[in-house]
Amino acid sequence: MDETTLYERVGGQPFFDELVAAFYAGVMTDELLAPMYQEDLDAAQRHLALFLAQYWGGPPTYMDERGHPRLRMRHAPFRITKRARDAWLVHMRAALASMGERLSDEDRFEFDAYLEMAAKSLRNV
Repeated sequence: MDETTLYERVGGQPFFDELVAAFYAGVMTDELLAPMYQEDLDAAQRHLALFLAQYWGGPPTYMDERGHPRLRMRHAPFRITKRARDAWLVHMRAALASMGERLSDEDRFEFDAYLEMAAKSLRNV
């Protein structure tokens, strides 16, 4: 049986670009999270969009450009407390909700479970 990837089901890279743009729009209004990000978000947005796209079955562009994700190492310089983790999840879930019907209920559930796991694993304080 040939299954399509979530990447394919949501329409490819444009979905992830839009999701990440919505996420960062929320993050930049957050007093706790905004200071953790550089003023120029273009690179951070691109990296996150490429990472998520690759994770969900898209092309390996992230890996080709940046190597192994090493998420814990890349996030180690930031104080990621329970409060910061929860704030990150609020903004990512809001961004996910903003994507509307482009995700099936099953895909939304799976995506949310991944976000929960990733956020929990990056907490370092």
